Amino acid sequence: MSTDTLLIDTASRIFGDHCDKALLDAAEAGEFPQALCQVLADNGFLQLAMHDSGFALADAFAVMRIAGRHALPVPLAEIMLANRWLNQTDVLATVGLAAGEKITAAPWATQAKLVVGVSELGADAIVVRVGDVEQGANLAGESRDQVAATASEPLACGSDEPYELLALARTVQTAGALERVLELSLDYAGEREQFGRPISKFQAIQHNLAVLAAEVAAAVRAGDAAAAALGTPRQRVEIAAAKARVGEAAGVVAEIAHQVHGAMGFTHEHRLHHFTRRAWAWRDEFGNDVFWRRELGAHIASVGADAIWDFIATRG
Repeated sequence: MSTDTLLIDTASRIFGDHCDKALLDAAEAGEFPQALCQVLADNGFLQLAMHDSGFALADAFAVMRIAGRHALPVPLAEIMLANRWLNQTDVLATVGLAAGEKITAAPWATQAKLVVGVSELGADAIVVRVGDVEQGANLAGESRDQVAATASEPLACGSDEPYELLALARTVQTAGALERVLELSLDYAGEREQFGRPISKFQAIQHNLAVLAAEVAAAVRAGDAAAAALGTPRQRVEIAAAKARVGEAAGVVAEIAHQVHGAMGFTHEHRLHHFTRRAWAWRDEFGNDVFWRRELGAHIASVGADAIWDFIATRG
């Protein structure tokens, strides 16, 4: 993924400066991080995915990965994509799943003026003005609200496939969260001593950390490959492969990380859970790994036996 270095450095600095444990805990308790959202707006992040932003769409997904690495409590991916499809930044907009006369799983709909509803069935989308909101949350404690869609209007998203882009958003966010889990695990293993030496010196721990690192590397590479395929005929299949692979990695990485951390990793005071719970939650949102494996399998089956190797080995 070719990405502006200054953009990534700026995102890393701003997210790192603001996303402390107190802010994450407050967001889980239902307090919208308005000050952080304003900082993101002031620095142009909320319009990054818009067609006239001056950046490639892949750059926006690279920033989403950084957001995942910091467990950013603002739904940056949804706001970015909603602004792209609505072609506006005047009011706060978010995205959820269109389900009959409702839009579900919309982050912070209590704070938004507009909600875009997307379907897994195609490129169709709707937009509603927020009225009554039924509040909810995912496994990570992130806001996932429900709003009525009885007065919705159709929304054209151009050549975008909204559900695919949202699946990719969760893919790269999860990859970012797994990167932070690896960092935390390496730091803890280097600091925690047992029998007079750091536990990172024990072969069993070294083996687990090696597996963890390999899974994280695979997750990051899968997300990068899918982002690189945006706008190409391979977009859906690359996103399917990436979402499935990252979902698999999330389970392995979280399990090993909690084993390495021991009892400390299960405490609320430690930051590990902010990232493992998000990885667990995000792997199921916008299609879990089973859903996307089926999509990938169906696509591969349609290629035919004679062309399967070229399909696997050739990109671009």
